[in-house]
Amino acid sequence: MTPSPDSSPRRVLPEGRFAGPMPWVIAIMMFLAMLAAAAGLAIERTTASMRGALAGRITVQIVEANPDLRTRQRADVARELRRLASVSAVTEVSDAEVRDLLTPWLGAEGLDSDIPVPALIDATLSDSSAPAIADIQRTVRTLAPSARVDRHADWLGPLAGLLETLKWLAIALVVLTGVAAAAAVILGSRAALDQHRATIDVMHLMGATDRQISRLFERRVAQDAISGAALGLVLAFGALMVVGWRFQAVGAALVAGSALSLIDVTLLCLIPIAGVGLAILSARITVLRSLAHIL
Repeated sequence: MTPSPDSSPRRVLPEGRFAGPMPWVIAIMMFLAMLAAAAGLAIERTTASMRGALAGRITVQIVEANPDLRTRQRADVARELRRLASVSAVTEVSDAEVRDLLTPWLGAEGLDSDIPVPALIDATLSDSSAPAIADIQRTVRTLAPSARVDRHADWLGPLAGLLETLKWLAIALVVLTGVAAAAAVILGSRAALDQHRATIDVMHLMGATDRQISRLFERRVAQDAISGAALGLVLAFGALMVVGWRFQAVGAALVAGSALSLIDVTLLCLIPIAGVGLAILSARITVLRSLAHIL
């Protein structure tokens, strides 16, 4: 008589949840994977927020020793910038504001009244394409030959490169934790097969197929994986809540742009589900291949 695949699943694999190391290993891997994924999503949000805030911003810096000429050039440049279709807003920065910006770097003693400070103009662009920037530069330098047009997006380049590297590092960590979890399941399945080789031989003699025996392992692995993934999910969200609370206390604009959305949280919840599926698939492939070699 062929035994039912559900007849005695716990005779092949260890008894009780969290009895062996596999659930704990899966819990740790899911915890690390979710933290790495959350970091990657937060970095992506931060990068997008920075690009959105700085991509359409420029600063015109006019370096002129004559204060009267510098003031006149600032007014002329600001007036012409307001006429351009690619510029949506223009703000003239006063000399007092520029000195306030330089004081933390040079100190009050380093900013003597006789030392000229550059005139600054902040502009927000409705069109930040290369032709539009080139047109703005021509307009500015016609009125103020010593002026320099700085794109805020250019300052973002090195930081954006660093954030991009960190994002891909987070993705690599998620993949590596998945590989490690699958390796733990494979090792555990092979150990269980070796431990219960005699029982498996008897089941074969009674007519059980490899697929029926594999289901016994898959069922046990699924229970361990679900328990471990659930624990990892709870721990990960607990850690993320604590970190999020700490970030809110900072209150910086850069940190505020890294807040996770509902879609991001949903993606994080899919990681434990994928981990359970990967564990079951790893157990199935391992058991079937091992049983094939036995026969």
